[in-house]
Amino acid sequence: MSLRLRLGAVVALVLLLGWQAVGGFFEPDQREAAWWLPDDAVRLGLDLRGGIHMVLSPDLEVALDRELNSLKDGFEQTLTDESVTGVKLFVSDREFHIQPSAPADAAKVEELLADWNVVDIARPDAIEFVLTLTTETTERVRNEAMGQALEVLRRRIDDPQTGIPESVITKQGKERILIQIPGMDRVPDILGTTGFLEFKIVQDVAPTEDLLRAKYESGLPDGMIIGFERDRESDRILNAYLIPANADITGERLTDARVGFDNRRNEWLVTFTWDAEGGRVFGELTEANLQKPLAIILDGSVFSAPTIQSRISRNGQITGRFTSQEATDLAIILRAGALPIPLRIEEERTIGPALGADSIQRGLRASFAGLLMIVVFMLGYYRLSGGYASIALFVNLVMIGGLMSIFQGTLTVPGIAGLVLTVGMAVDANVIIFERIREEVKAGRTPRAAIAAGFQKARWTILDANITTLGTAIILYSYGTGPIKGFAVTLSVGILTSVFAALVLTRLLYEVHPGQKSVSELSI
Repeated sequence: MSLRLRLGAVVALVLLLGWQAVGGFFEPDQREAAWWLPDDAVRLGLDLRGGIHMVLSPDLEVALDRELNSLKDGFEQTLTDESVTGVKLFVSDREFHIQPSAPADAAKVEELLADWNVVDIARPDAIEFVLTLTTETTERVRNEAMGQALEVLRRRIDDPQTGIPESVITKQGKERILIQIPGMDRVPDILGTTGFLEFKIVQDVAPTEDLLRAKYESGLPDGMIIGFERDRESDRILNAYLIPANADITGERLTDARVGFDNRRNEWLVTFTWDAEGGRVFGELTEANLQKPLAIILDGSVFSAPTIQSRISRNGQITGRFTSQEATDLAIILRAGALPIPLRIEEERTIGPALGADSIQRGLRASFAGLLMIVVFMLGYYRLSGGYASIALFVNLVMIGGLMSIFQGTLTVPGIAGLVLTVGMAVDANVIIFERIREEVKAGRTPRAAIAAGFQKARWTILDANITTLGTAIILYSYGTGPIKGFAVTLSVGILTSVFAALVLTRLLYEVHPGQKSVSELSI
């Protein structure tokens, strides 16, 4: 490729990245209003932009209750398999009580419990067993519940379609979850919803609970409860449904959920997709209950109860007078899965950008002062070659800003430190090149030969140092969170651009001048 083409390609690349970088100097509304400005800009992290800082407290006791209830259900099935009847089972105050009706049954229960090592067993009397979770089991259940809650929150906030990148979702101590979301001024609804989805066949319906109960003077049928569909704005009951206590199928087997729009009804809806097993169960359920209402229940509230018109297998939809935001939130919640335990907000603070603005101003002043000192030094010590290094340094900064905008990188206070570090590495790369060229000149080579040899000898030294640092940055990005990730992103982008500026741009400037010209002395 000719020098002119290479020079044109580099200039075009720098101008493109410079145009992207300019977007960061304008507010979002200004970028939207001006056609000549890019839509994207460098995002600022929580420490620079402000946002939501929250500490959540998961209700881990609920997880322990569920573990005990799970043990109860399992033991109830075991008694059924062993044909042991008349045993009373119940969970109360973190204790699982087993009360056989006869001493013979007590002996059988004792035999069945002999292998249970997840509970401590007490015998307050001859025909009663009181089971409590062991210390090891309690710790395991609490850790698993905390881990599941963290994973679900991460999936909701980092949702690929509407997620909030560079948010911090991490464990704080043993029983707290720290969440920091930059750019938000309110707690998103997706954090407070448990997201437990159930599908139940409706047995009866009435406008109010009283009218429904009036149909069953002797009490509700066994295994049945009443569920309510409410107006989400006024909380007024729209319908009361008689539904089974246990779900016919839950949302555990959903694989996807997306927002849609029903043009006929002019309303938002959420479409969902089951996995293979979920599709089979849902298909059998809907086929066996044609022309019956199917209650779609989220966190105990009936969202809608459409009538089943035909068999539905893998795909279905949820309607319920959603707004666009409510439908989007529900789709995120369903994609991320249900929270295993309720969450309580213990601390919520809105962090203003004042500290960030001060940091930015100080960082900019320090950067300009540092850059000015570097330019003066390079020009004074390396003369024209120092000018090439200064141009490469300026282009390097422009390219960092452009690439950060294109890839939606987030700039944090540690990220500014990464930026300063890459500036130093860029200068260091040019110093290595210039010193190699000086050595070649002192060895008696011509300027053109000295430039070629200097770049060749410096290339692997520069690449080796930068590749090692890039590997470290990738590890930091993989395992770090929030500001650490911001630092890793800035450092990674800075390494790529500084290597390009030193080995490609500076070399290109030497090809422009002295280029093919025969000069007696090199300005270096």
